[in-house]
Amino acid sequence: MADLNKIKQDHRRFKQIVRGKIKQNLREYMTNGEMTGKQGKDIVKIPIPRIDIPRFRYGSKDTGGVGQGKGEVGDSLGEGEEGPGQGEAGENEGEKGLEVDVALDELAEIMGEELELPNIEPRGTERLQTIRSKYSGIRSVGPESLRHFKRTYKEALQRQISSGEYDPDNPIIVPTREDKRFRSWKETAMPQSNAVIIYMMDVSGSMGEEQKEIVRIESFWIDTWLRSQYKGLESRFIIHDATAKEVDRDTFFHTRESGGTMISSAYKLALKIIEDDFPIEDWNVYPFHFSDGDNWSVDDTSECMRILTDGLLPRSNMFCYGQVESPYGSGQFIKDLNEKFSEEDRVVVSEIKNRDAIYDSIKTFLGKGL
Repeated sequence: MADLNKIKQDHRRFKQIVRGKIKQNLREYMTNGEMTGKQGKDIVKIPIPRIDIPRFRYGSKDTGGVGQGKGEVGDSLGEGEEGPGQGEAGENEGEKGLEVDVALDELAEIMGEELELPNIEPRGTERLQTIRSKYSGIRSVGPESLRHFKRTYKEALQRQISSGEYDPDNPIIVPTREDKRFRSWKETAMPQSNAVIIYMMDVSGSMGEEQKEIVRIESFWIDTWLRSQYKGLESRFIIHDATAKEVDRDTFFHTRESGGTMISSAYKLALKIIEDDFPIEDWNVYPFHFSDGDNWSVDDTSECMRILTDGLLPRSNMFCYGQVESPYGSGQFIKDLNEKFSEEDRVVVSEIKNRDAIYDSIKTFLGKGL
C-alpha cells in the first residue's frame, strides 16, 4: 500500500510538472500547427520540450576514489575511443523531449488561467434539455446486469436468520429469487447549454496557405475553450470568394480558390443558417469571420454593415472578425468595422499579422466572456 501511495504521489507531481511546462510554453504551442493534427476525441498530444530529472552532483574534494586522479578535461579514459558512435558531432547538448496526452478539458483550463479568460454566461440554459438516467433506488425485479449484490446478500442473510437456517459455524448464504434486489433508475430532464460557432473564411486568391494555417490553429484553440464552457457545441463552416457555400471542416481548411471577394455573400449564408437551424432563444451563436480585409466594392461593404446591424448581431452573443495579414490584401475591412461599430461590445476585431499574434488574438476574442 505504501508503494502504491508513493506511485500515486509521483504521478500527481509529474502531472503538476507537465501542467507547469504547458503553461510556460503556451504561447509557443499556440503558434504551432503540428499539435492540432494530433487531436483525438477528448485528448490532444502535446510535445513537452524537456523535463529535467534530479541527479546527484559530486563535490570537488580531492580525496581519491572513482573519477579522481591526474588528468585533464577531455583526456581519454581508456580503450574504446574508436568504438561505435565516433564521428563528427555538434557542440550543443541534444534536445530531449516527450509527448504527453492532455485532456481537452484540462487544456482549456490551463488556457483560461494563462489568458485570464472569464467564464461565459450562456443564454437559453433553461430551454434546451437532455434526458439523463440516474440510479435512485432499489427494487425486487430487474435485469441481472443491475443486480445489487450487497442488498441481495443482506436480504438473503435476514431471511436465513429469521427462519433459523443460518449456521454461524457454516455461514453459507444462498440467495433465492425472492432475495434478489436490483438498482432502479428514473429519467430526469437536465438543462443543457448549447452553442454554435459559424466559421467564415475568405478563400480568394489573396489568402495563401500560411493565412489558412493561422486560421486553422486559431480555430482549434477557440473550439477548445468554448467546448469547456458549453455541454454541446456545433461548428459550421462557410468559405467565400465572390460567392459563399457551406462546407465540412476538412474542405474549409484545404480549399484552394481564386477570384474576387464579396464578403456579404458569407454573411447572408451565415444568417440563413442561424434562422433555419439555431433559434436564438435556445442557442448561443458565435460567428467568426477571417479575411485579409479586401472586399469587392464599397457598396458590398455597406451591405455587410446592414446585414450585421439588422441580422447577425441581434442573433449573436458575439461577432468576431480576424484580419489575417496578407501581402496582397488591402486590410480595409477592419477599418470599416471599427468605424461602424466602435461603440458595439458584441463586435470584436483582431489583427493577426502572423502566427505569433494568435495568442493575443484569442485573448482579444474571448477575453470579454460574452
